[in-house]
Amino acid sequence: MIKRLILMVAGWMLLVVGAAGLFLPILPGVLLVLVALSILSVEYEWARRWVSAVKRRFPLVDRKLQELWARR
Repeated sequence: MIKRLILMVAGWMLLVVGAAGLFLPILPGVLLVLVALSILSVEYEWARRWVSAVKRRFPLVDRKLQELWARR
């Protein structure tokens, strides 16, 4: 239960910081938003749909990330 709460809070915080990073030149906004959506996709259906849409749009990146995770 605590792990789930920590992941949700971290996901929402990264999403807010990532949204700010889309407008601020200092923060990598797109990267933070993608990480936040990945974390939130465990809990929320809307985030899962966004992650799957990104995977469909960029299949090469998805394959490379899957290879990296498989090596772990």
